[in-house]
Amino acid sequence: MPSFRAYDGTELAFGTSGDGPPLVCLPGGPMQDSDYLRNLGGLSAHRRLIMADPRGTGGSAVPADPGSYRCDRQVDDVEALREHLGLDRMDLLAHSAGTNLAVLYAQRHPERVARLALITPSVHAVGVEVTGEVRRETALLRKDEPWFPEAFAALEAIVAGNGDAAAFAAIAPFWYGRWDAAARAHRDAEDAHRNQEAAARFSDGAFDPDATRAALARLASPVLVLAGEIDLNSPAPAMAEVAALFPHAELVVQPGAGHFPWLDDPARFAATTEAFLGGATR
Repeated sequence: MPSFRAYDGTELAFGTSGDGPPLVCLPGGPMQDSDYLRNLGGLSAHRRLIMADPRGTGGSAVPADPGSYRCDRQVDDVEALREHLGLDRMDLLAHSAGTNLAVLYAQRHPERVARLALITPSVHAVGVEVTGEVRRETALLRKDEPWFPEAFAALEAIVAGNGDAAAFAAIAPFWYGRWDAAARAHRDAEDAHRNQEAAARFSDGAFDPDATRAALARLASPVLVLAGEIDLNSPAPAMAEVAALFPHAELVVQPGAGHFPWLDDPARFAATTEAFLGGATR
């Protein structure tokens, strides 16, 4: 697995797959390695995917300073990867919690971002609120599913502030367009690929939403915000608010998709994302 040295000397790994112009990909979790992104629904047929493993995950070394797991401090890791790849400007794709890192990178290095694709993004870095009512309305789109009653009861407990570990486990079906064997296997594999200590430090003091929003309002790069129609984590109404923060953004809501849209409809996801990255007009 290729690697490079971060500014503090930590050895960081990345995988590559596919052909075409490079696309740097930041996984979510937070602090999960890039394995779960796979080939992003076949996007590797159009792009050379550069799959970054954040420090302390996957093939990347554990840093000497645990404080460097903070999202804002990892901006330097993304910049070191760009320099290692020899890219003057780069197309950048990020998923879920990884979008916090992507927008902080765009805030600090706007001239280095050619195009920015935010896939079912987190809202923490930009300060958009996802209300319990929006989550309930999104969940109710699944009311005819056989697993819905138990999962919705767990969601109600979480929204009321009474959710325990069992409740969070019970809402797992809401993250996927289809709660089938493949989705269950995908969910079961998550914990083995996440650094829990790093995840606990990821957000602590890392975000200044007002400053980030002000910087993103000046970003000249085209931005794609791709939402899943039935994604409980990143509901489409909140994703519309995220897209509105950028002067050159488009919001695409993928029908029938949850939090991992490349799993739910790989062909649609790859076509939508490549059309954006290639500058095509749909």
